[in-house]
Amino acid sequence: MSLWPVFTGSSKPHDGIDQLPAPPPWRAFDGGPALATPAEHEDESATSPDRRHRARTYIATDEAVQLVNAALYLRRPLLVTGPPGSGKSSLAYAVAHELKLGPVLRWNITSRTVLHDGLYAYDPLSRLYAAGRRASATARGEGVGGGQAKAGAGDGPAKAGAGGEAAKAGAGDLEDHLRLGPLGTALLPYRRPRVLLIDEIDKSDLDLPNDLLNILEEGQYEIPELVRATRHTPSASVLVDGTDERVTVRRGRVRCRAFPFTVLTSNGEREFPPAFLRRCVRLELHQPREAHLEKIVRAHLGEPTPYAQELIAGFLDRGSAGELATDQLLNAIYLTGAAGLDGASRDALAQQLMPYLSRGHQDDAGF
Repeated sequence: MSLWPVFTGSSKPHDGIDQLPAPPPWRAFDGGPALATPAEHEDESATSPDRRHRARTYIATDEAVQLVNAALYLRRPLLVTGPPGSGKSSLAYAVAHELKLGPVLRWNITSRTVLHDGLYAYDPLSRLYAAGRRASATARGEGVGGGQAKAGAGDGPAKAGAGGEAAKAGAGDLEDHLRLGPLGTALLPYRRPRVLLIDEIDKSDLDLPNDLLNILEEGQYEIPELVRATRHTPSASVLVDGTDERVTVRRGRVRCRAFPFTVLTSNGEREFPPAFLRRCVRLELHQPREAHLEKIVRAHLGEPTPYAQELIAGFLDRGSAGELATDQLLNAIYLTGAAGLDGASRDALAQQLMPYLSRGHQDDAGF
């Protein structure tokens, strides 16, 4: 019996991911101990109503289904390129929903984003402040008791012992000031792959794609602050991205077990290094054609009315002359129906909701 495809694009949740064949030997990972995949509802920000709706109504093309499965089988990132509004980020939510892979871990990229931002966040100032409060409390305790204020030769070892305990305490509280980021969480040793959405990678600094190469190739990373503390604290319980759940990180090292299904989105605004591209499965999304567009409208808003059909036809005609986004059409169909308008006012409103996204085009086409 064929196991292809695992992802079908049906939006019906199933456990087919458990039947995924073993990875190629050059993409096998052995992190552990294995962690259970969190339930979809555990991250409230990742499962807001709009994201749940997008996951359940996404209409995948045949090409998208094929290449998603290729990325799953090969344990490779999926680089999705396409114009705004073509469904690049929604694809990640659709895969997570159908394959029951838990909340999507979303990393939004800006021109200032660096690799460290995706791995973990550490706040040394809050830790320093906490250490100062702890030292003040200890000093007050010693002054009140008076039993440890005796002078003598025995004070030396006692102080040394106190110093050692303080060092252990200092190392132990490190975990309270550190939290894993989306990328760092995705690389934990989950039994099932987590879905990681790296959104708008083309907005990044020039170095970020190259910096990602080693992490995505090796499926592991180190947290230097925890590595330095292993003498006193060989394991730390740290917060993960999106929830208040804690996981144990041993000796400051994280290694994945199931390589995360990683979706990198790009609007096609820049070129990427060949070394980066060859490590990705590449999918290019285009504006949908008539039959596909009607399916999208039906999934979001129900059976199109006669006027909605006119808007779809007008959208397709105007789309050949400039850049439009599918959500503009959905907004126009919804609002012209909900507002109860008719005639010229309805046409004017629809046209105002669907201006071209790129300059140089005249928005004088009517519906």
